[in-house]
Amino acid sequence: MQETIIYSSLSKLKDYCERENFKGWDPYDGLNSVVFQAMPLIRDWDLARLIWIQTFKRNPINLRKLFLIPKEYNAKGLGLILTAYCNVYNYQLNSGKETCFSNNSLILKIHFLADLLLSMKSKGYSGTCWGYNFDWQAKRHFFFPKNTPTVVVTAFCCAALFKVYEITKEKKYLESALSSADFILVDLNRTPKGNGFLFSYSPLNGNNTVYNASLLGSSLLSKCYHYTNNKAFKNAAGRSAEACVASQNSDGSWYYGDTPGQHWIDSFHTGYNLENLAIYQYFTGDRSFSSAIEMGLDFYLKNFFMADGMPKYYHNKTYPIDIHCPAQLFVTLNVLERFEQNKLLADKVMEWTINNMQDNYGYFYYQIRRGINSRISYMRWSNAFMLYGMSYYLISNFKQNE
Repeated sequence: MQETIIYSSLSKLKDYCERENFKGWDPYDGLNSVVFQAMPLIRDWDLARLIWIQTFKRNPINLRKLFLIPKEYNAKGLGLILTAYCNVYNYQLNSGKETCFSNNSLILKIHFLADLLLSMKSKGYSGTCWGYNFDWQAKRHFFFPKNTPTVVVTAFCCAALFKVYEITKEKKYLESALSSADFILVDLNRTPKGNGFLFSYSPLNGNNTVYNASLLGSSLLSKCYHYTNNKAFKNAAGRSAEACVASQNSDGSWYYGDTPGQHWIDSFHTGYNLENLAIYQYFTGDRSFSSAIEMGLDFYLKNFFMADGMPKYYHNKTYPIDIHCPAQLFVTLNVLERFEQNKLLADKVMEWTINNMQDNYGYFYYQIRRGINSRISYMRWSNAFMLYGMSYYLISNFKQNE
């Protein structure tokens, strides 16, 4: 795929994110509605919260202005954009090529985003951690208040801070990222599974058996082990990885989670699992899960992408086509060092996504559904994640051409 096409698409997306000052709406931000919060009888009812969130998430018409939902910073979205900016900075430094950024402006943006992230940490926990900027009712049996820290948000934020440290060598970024190990080891719950255990999604009960969340905990601990040589980090990361690999299906796939209500198989969470197992393997030197990675990658590449580059959400049906699915492909191929062998697929997926899911204003659409598309611009889910994915495509393409 021609670099000029990527640069043009990246430039439009970057300009859009910066015009919005990195703030935006989110598929799950319905409970931030001023209107909803003004109705205490409904606000405090779990079923009403769930219906309200899903109404905004599933509606192809954006009702957020009408119901007074503000655009806000989202910590995970900022972490994704920060990682993307670090990747582009390194790409330009190593390749000698300039995209739509100057390296001087990138350094300023990197500092701004990293310091903003540090100011948004959740307080009152054992280590550095972050949560979402909205109340989240996930099914009726559990509710996460705004800023409840999760291992998912924390892992993406810390991944960005590690990259910032490698560029700037400023210790405050490294120290904050390393502190997250205490959050994972002390604050998260553990569910025994075989010879290992699964880290919970958050310190609150609920969503305790999600494989990609546990593996994000493993990958973050393995990075902390890399910088500290603290074997407790490696051991806990390995036991979580062991539990997740033991849960892999015989065809190489994973369900989303361990409970019967979590038994679906989707594209980007499969990509997360592969990516984070590979990160664990890279930073710890433990290769005992390499065959699981190979089997999982084979299933991933054969079941989630069409011949023309169209990405699928589920392994057994096409719709909805979600922007997370193509973006995660580029990350997974980079981390597993399989971009060169699958460049034709990566090029087709990138071209299809730009042609079918990028708006003239620069942002990317949330989902394409059968008959009805959701063209709403979501900063975290769509734009930050696609910027993140495109940055991995760039650095993978450079490695191949070295």
